[in-house]
Amino acid sequence: MAVVLVLQARGLGELLTAVPALRALRRAEPRDHIALAAPQRLKPIIDLIAPVDTVVPTADPAALRWDGPPPELAVNLHGPGADGIAALSRTDPKRILSYRDPAVPDVNGPVWQTDMHEVERWCHLLECGGIAADRRNLGLVPPVSTISHRDCVVVHIGAGAPARRWPPERFAAVVRHLLVVGRDVVLTGDEFERDLALSIAARAGLPVSRVLAGEQNLIELAATVAEASLVVSGDTGVAHLATAFGTRTVLIFGPTPPRWSGPPAHLLARHAVLWAGQIGDPDAQTPDPGLLRIGVDEVVDAVDKQLARRTWPGTERRRASYRRVG
Repeated sequence: MAVVLVLQARGLGELLTAVPALRALRRAEPRDHIALAAPQRLKPIIDLIAPVDTVVPTADPAALRWDGPPPELAVNLHGPGADGIAALSRTDPKRILSYRDPAVPDVNGPVWQTDMHEVERWCHLLECGGIAADRRNLGLVPPVSTISHRDCVVVHIGAGAPARRWPPERFAAVVRHLLVVGRDVVLTGDEFERDLALSIAARAGLPVSRVLAGEQNLIELAATVAEASLVVSGDTGVAHLATAFGTRTVLIFGPTPPRWSGPPAHLLARHAVLWAGQIGDPDAQTPDPGLLRIGVDEVVDAVDKQLARRTWPGTERRRASYRRVG
């Protein structure tokens, strides 16, 4: 049995954009053993992606340890740069499929293009290697959870960097509006964001019992997103979870254009994506200026429209696109 080793040692959102590529690898060689090198904390979500047989815990390409036989194929879904190629090369694969890097001239592949959606990027890489990929194959089956928050509105206050974190007082204003119109609201985030979530809840008048940030494991968070009537979020992994489960969203984008990492075009009818049209540094230590151009009124308007569409079937927009604000 041939082994395919895939490197994707990044975060939740990046993993979910690679789902069509992983499924394409399975369809190409159904009997191959697919090993995914990824952070161990993502295993509960990886288990929802049928093609993966083994998870190799890896949070950094330099730390990749492979004890199996030389892979028949090694696939670099990690990102640009030579570190992913170098990590896979150490496993002595028969073939490496990767975007090219000048530092590793022996590995030939397509040229990395910045202005490309992440889902398209990984499907394009496989197609350059002769493997057909279906960009629409993004969906996940919702996990089973013992705790239900069905039909709540999830307000996810977290982000991977301050540049992508909408101001807490604005999140609080949106939560206050949702409470006024009688919606059940929960706040989500990771354990490092619990204090921030509690402060937002206090500003908004939301009971502490509705603050789930730091209290859920990844499967519980995923189940909450899957059951929600709406998710309000920045450009985060939770936004990608909502896309995978078909949950409606209002997404607040900042330094990164939604055409790179937002919901794919064929799914836009279920998502309201707000962006000021300004590209910045996604890893900056202060909120992105473009993100700050998106005000409470724009988000509340999008929230109301999304909730109304869910309440009254048949009101889907026939045409949808990313919406610029400001």
